[in-house]
Amino acid sequence: MNFPAELKYTKDHEWIRVEGDEAVVGITDFAQRELGDIVFVDINTVGEEIAANEVFGTIEAVKTVSDLFLPVTATILAVNEAIDASPELVNSDPYGEGWIVRIKLNNAADVDALLSAEQYKEEINA
Repeated sequence: MNFPAELKYTKDHEWIRVEGDEAVVGITDFAQRELGDIVFVDINTVGEEIAANEVFGTIEAVKTVSDLFLPVTATILAVNEAIDASPELVNSDPYGEGWIVRIKLNNAADVDALLSAEQYKEEINA
């Protein structure tokens, strides 16, 4: 499995990549493997401020539907349009083209409290 060191991670298997006062969020390689083939991503919170660890959408795989949790308090700016057309991108490229949402951070320092790649690997016993 892949765990890019430049990302931060959550115990709920989301990752975040900070880009200035914005960030992109997706699910980890571990999560997409556990879910199986992704068939649909449902995000209806664009424009809303969501608190850290609150649900911002759902992800549907062939065998289950799972909630998506925002790693930090932020406003959802946009959904990755590429995954609307091809949700399997979450499986094939979870840290690249398979990102899920772009957010506006309320406080960039909140990201510091999240897990490093090494801490996340320990969390999932990888």
